[in-house]
Amino acid sequence: MTEFFQFDQLTWPEVAALPRNTPLILPLGAGYPMDKLADALGEPLQVGLLPPIPFGWPGSGLEVPNPILRSLVGNLLASLIDDGFSRVFALCPQNIDLGLTQPWVAFPLPANQSSIQKQLLILDADKEKVIIIPIGQTEQHGYHLPLSTDTLIIDAIGQGTAAASPNLAMTLPVMPYGVSTHRYAFSGTLNCGGRAFEDFWLAVVSTLAQRGFDRFYLMSGHGGNSSFLVNVVKYAGERYPRIFCATAWLYLSGSEGVASLEKHRRSPRGGMGHACELETSLMLHLHPELVHQDLVVDEMEFIATPDYYMEWVEGGSLIANPSWYDDTRTGAYGAGSLATVENGKVWFDTAIAEKVAQIKEIHTQQTLREARRQAGFGRWGTL
Repeated sequence: MTEFFQFDQLTWPEVAALPRNTPLILPLGAGYPMDKLADALGEPLQVGLLPPIPFGWPGSGLEVPNPILRSLVGNLLASLIDDGFSRVFALCPQNIDLGLTQPWVAFPLPANQSSIQKQLLILDADKEKVIIIPIGQTEQHGYHLPLSTDTLIIDAIGQGTAAASPNLAMTLPVMPYGVSTHRYAFSGTLNCGGRAFEDFWLAVVSTLAQRGFDRFYLMSGHGGNSSFLVNVVKYAGERYPRIFCATAWLYLSGSEGVASLEKHRRSPRGGMGHACELETSLMLHLHPELVHQDLVVDEMEFIATPDYYMEWVEGGSLIANPSWYDDTRTGAYGAGSLATVENGKVWFDTAIAEKVAQIKEIHTQQTLREARRQAGFGRWGTL
């Protein structure tokens, strides 16, 4: 009988140890018949299920153009093939043909399983709210944290923010894939590709803007997404001058967040970067069952100079992207051994408070700007 396992709950050494003929499945949506999937694959001993892409495909409730989705999915599948896996498949709802060059399997998606679709279809009642778009990543986090770390953290922050400000914001399902330009260094790191990533999120914003939504917060839990999301924000603002689309550097990057990090942290500079004191503390608070604290290895040998160094809120005037092989043996940057569940709760609560304040600020910006537009301010009066 086939055993299905969650690929993103593994650590990268566990991915590295998988037989390369293990079937790996990237689903579009959830609710597929696993028994039929196992039969279609020839009843292998085990199958790895990647986290599903929650929307973008026809019938998801939030569709993007087929070529844009195809590029994104194709790049993700190529990441696994580059890691040496020989049986990699997309799993699609029946009657959807993305035109992929990689193999794919299609089954009917039961209507009663599409809870994601129901969430998205109620958005028309929320046009006065900020649409929170949480974006994580499936990538290595050292020996002790799962590939899903960025996704789990930003999903919890996005949901917590929406719950704390229900009249001001609502959140889309988290996207578990982003951009990792260092993906060859360690197994299990996927990559949407920068251009495909930008095209996808601009298409999502465009679809919603055309339906009358005008406030968006692209909320990232993965540093590799950030520069690309800045581009999306710029493209969106140029294409739709009457919306307010914003992003930020991860979380705990505002004045109160940074102050909380400095007040409670136990590590010196360099202790908070990746699979570090901060991310490990948050995971101990949110998902302790996925943390292998006995395997943690502190890595603080980043080659730092005055204007280029590794820290949670990246600083210095130099921007670069050297190989991760230079600075980490295990895939971690920082002092994960100093993490505590108590600090995880403090920082999680502070992150939500920070995001709620930013949601209010997005509302203020859009309200004041739209009032100026309506009044014919400056060049608006000539349009």
